[in-house]
Amino acid sequence: MDHGDHKPQMLGLPQQLNLTTTFNIDGYLQPYEQEIRRRYSCLQELVTRIENDEGGLDQFSRGYEKFGVHRQPDNSIEVTEWAPGAAGIYLRGEFNGWQIEDRCAFRKGEYGRWHLKIPPKPDGSCPIGHQTKLKLGMRLHNGEIVDRICPWAKMVARPHNVPIFEQIYWDPPENQVYRFKHRHPGQREGLKIYESHVGIASWEGKVATYKQFTDNVIPRIADLGYNAIQLMAIMEHAYYASFGYQITSFFAASSRYGNPEELKELIDVAHSRGITVLLDVVHSHASKNTVDGLNQFDGTNSCYFHDGGRGTHDLWDSRLFNYTQPEVLRFLLSNLRWWIEEYQFDGFRFDGVTSMLYHTHGMGHAFSGNYDEYFGLNTDTESLVYMMLANHMLHSMYPDFVVTVAEEVSGMPLLCRPLEEGGSGFDYRLAMAIPDVWIKTLKHSSDEEWDLGMIVHTLTNRRYREKCIAYAESHDQALVGDKTIAFWLMDKEMYTHMSKMSGESLIIDRGIALHKMIRLITIGLGGEAYLTFIGNEFGHPEWLDFPRIGNNESYHYARRQFNLADDKLLKYQYLNNFDRAMIHLESRYRWLSHPQNYVSLKHQDDKMVVFERADKLLFIFNFHTNKSYTDYKVGVQMAGTYEIALDSDAEEFGGHKRLDHGVKYRTFPEPWCDRANHLFVYVPCRTAIVLAKID
Repeated sequence: MDHGDHKPQMLGLPQQLNLTTTFNIDGYLQPYEQEIRRRYSCLQELVTRIENDEGGLDQFSRGYEKFGVHRQPDNSIEVTEWAPGAAGIYLRGEFNGWQIEDRCAFRKGEYGRWHLKIPPKPDGSCPIGHQTKLKLGMRLHNGEIVDRICPWAKMVARPHNVPIFEQIYWDPPENQVYRFKHRHPGQREGLKIYESHVGIASWEGKVATYKQFTDNVIPRIADLGYNAIQLMAIMEHAYYASFGYQITSFFAASSRYGNPEELKELIDVAHSRGITVLLDVVHSHASKNTVDGLNQFDGTNSCYFHDGGRGTHDLWDSRLFNYTQPEVLRFLLSNLRWWIEEYQFDGFRFDGVTSMLYHTHGMGHAFSGNYDEYFGLNTDTESLVYMMLANHMLHSMYPDFVVTVAEEVSGMPLLCRPLEEGGSGFDYRLAMAIPDVWIKTLKHSSDEEWDLGMIVHTLTNRRYREKCIAYAESHDQALVGDKTIAFWLMDKEMYTHMSKMSGESLIIDRGIALHKMIRLITIGLGGEAYLTFIGNEFGHPEWLDFPRIGNNESYHYARRQFNLADDKLLKYQYLNNFDRAMIHLESRYRWLSHPQNYVSLKHQDDKMVVFERADKLLFIFNFHTNKSYTDYKVGVQMAGTYEIALDSDAEEFGGHKRLDHGVKYRTFPEPWCDRANHLFVYVPCRTAIVLAKID
């Protein structure tokens, strides 16, 4: 099976909004009905314009079939570029000795497009061979010719000892093209996401490869039970230390890790394991690089971006797209189609959505939750409508598998509701307040001072019927300048007491116990999906820092030491074992897909939290530093007999095995904590237990 067997079909937008459901979910939105309808009408007008002028979204979003360098059936080469500000364009490269010559000069067409056709060689072969190096010579209006890379380049690479990337014409022979064998898994609910960076996916101090990730990391992910991978830093970025967020070539898979066919194999192997693969896509901004980026592509300060102050993000020092420009929309929508059609990605995590939503980009704005902040003049309608359009296209064309996630911190209402309800169409938003509350708690509070009410409120405070991805920490918390949760808990003791041979350590004992509890309460209470960052499942030590001038180009911190989790003499295995058990428990009971989520107890003095999920599960947490409770009375709605399904104090998780797993817990028909029944349970200090109903 090549390119899957899906047939993209474009569905039209509903003519009318149905806001009945919207206002039933959130009545506070009613005063903003006019603004909600205005935004939707802007989307309708844009879709209509694309249908009338471009033949519809399906054709419009296939720009990669026309733009860029393409070999034709007769082995001629055709190139189309959009460069409205250019005075002329030339194609040059290894195929013509890097010469600027008339036979490789583009002719100017309509709408700022430029066209070039190079005939086949006399022997009928293609004039540009596979892996030939190319550049565009952009002639400015002052006569100067400057080097540029095609925005649609499929592959770019950096020569040794040269800091500038160059285009590599990627057109492998048929026998070298990777052919997909497996379907999209089609998972839309209960996502358990393993956020990954290919380059750091090795214990060695080097840039790891697609092949190494395929062979070594995907089996780990499958073993742990995660059903989704989120790949970071795939879209090519000239500066490795940007973590993939300063994109220079939007259609090129990063050549640091290997070639395009090897990335296809990675995704196909993940699909063979039933794992969904999401791409971290950056359409919120672009690198300011000119020679190997989009900036000043045609010699002007606009082209793909806004001119003037609106075209620059001051904090990120990057360029901002002009979403009103049809060719920019074609470029970005085609980019999404490309990653699905060419590489078989299953969806996207959209980076920097908050920056896109507001003219202020969210900078210096504390967002109090007042709805005027979301429906006022600060909202950037053009960016918002682009995201609505992208979601409309993706969910219409790929309804059986596509997933879209918004990295959004402001709390914009309706972001994850359907377009026909006045929403923006995303499937999930990241619950970005959760990792913040964990870091704040660990950084500023002693264990005795933990505010369980505030923690539970943060875990449960999300917009009704807008799905969230809960996480205790992502790559953001791992970066240099911050600390992972494991490092906040155990710090330098991790260097001396993570060996089973090094004796007891109260700091390590506490750290391992709380690390497990923080993760379990987060996945249990925090959302409809869950995410962890590569290596953090076993408490990876230290921080993450990419080679740069400030650290003498060191790879020491740009790696993941999986060998620590595999070493049976080290305690990292305990955290890895617990993470596996936790993830597999969710796969068995699927509580992330279940709406029930009732917190019956959050007792500040006892340091106890109790809640139910998925009808059959009772989660019990004792965060107390030294108090264990015998026959602690907890409420439960469903009557019956319960047994231990997960015990953070078990020996295989580095615990003290204080619980007897053979005990059955029977309910009594007396209400307690607003639940119809109750039972009694022994709960050791710093322990989390999940009880499962067995009859």
